Order: sequence, then C-alpha cells, then structure tokens
Amino acid sequence: MFGDMMNMMGKLKETQAKVEATKKRLDTVLVDESSSDNKLKVTLTANRTIKSIEIDNELLEDKEQLEDYLILTLNKAITKATQINESELAAVAKEGMPNIPGMDIYK
Repeated sequence: MFGDMMNMMGKLKETQAKVEATKKRLDTVLVDESSSDNKLKVTLTANRTIKSIEIDNELLEDKEQLEDYLILTLNKAITKATQINESELAAVAKEGMPNIPGMDIYK
C-alpha cells in the first residue's frame, strides 16, 4: 500500500515536470493570424504572448477601424493559441494520471 502511494507520488512529480517542460516549449510554438484582407497580422505564442503585430498603412488612417481589426484578429489568434495550449497540456496530464478507481474522467 505504502509503495503504491510512493509510486503514485513519484508519477505525479514526473507529470508536473512534464507539464512545466510543455509550458516552456509552448513559448516557442507560434500562432499566426491575419485579418480577412491581410491588412493586419499578429503572431502569438501558444502561451498567448503577443510576439508581433503588422499593420497596413491604410489602417493607420482610421483609428476605429484599426481598433476593430485588432480586437477581431487578436481574439481569433488567442482562441487558436488557447486550443493548442489546452490540448498539449491535457495530453501531458492525461498521460501522467495514475489509475485511481472512479477517476476515469480523463479517458
């Protein structure tokens, strides 16, 4: 019994280390998103950190339009980055979950 508990704790620590390594790796995974007319382009990491924004000069003439473009394009990029982030972290967590009766929600 005690050995099983120690084994489970070791596996949980190993999983935690894998989750942290995955988070670091996700800093290198880039998500690109553009407006439908390519006048605005953004790049985020899968950890949802903005890396770059490219704005067409035409958008600089209309503040409201630029704000709308930024909101729409950034939200699309954040959604993509979040999906990548959550699926990667869920895969690591699922792999490291011990077999506990009644806790099969991760399968």
